[in-house]
Amino acid sequence: MSTDDTEHNGWKNRATWNVALWVGNDEGLYREAVTYVQRCKAWNKKPHWSTFVVSAGLSEEKTPDGYKYLGSRLDYKALSEMLKELA
Repeated sequence: MSTDDTEHNGWKNRATWNVALWVGNDEGLYREAVTYVQRCKAWNKKPHWSTFVVSAGLSEEKTPDGYKYLGSRLDYKALSEMLKELA
């Protein structure tokens, strides 16, 4: 098992931590995420990570560190929870 597949800073793995880090620390991504969560609340829907990524146009994108925003190693449940806390 590589270090990429073990817990990292409280997240399931480094990939999940990395994408969460970029959303939380890149102003543009952060604002996009907050807007998405606010729309979800207005529509009485729960925010979901994969829906956010698609709506933000990040489906085929990677973080500057090379992690996909939609990847098989990501903990989608934890990332969805992180989104809920933004707004």
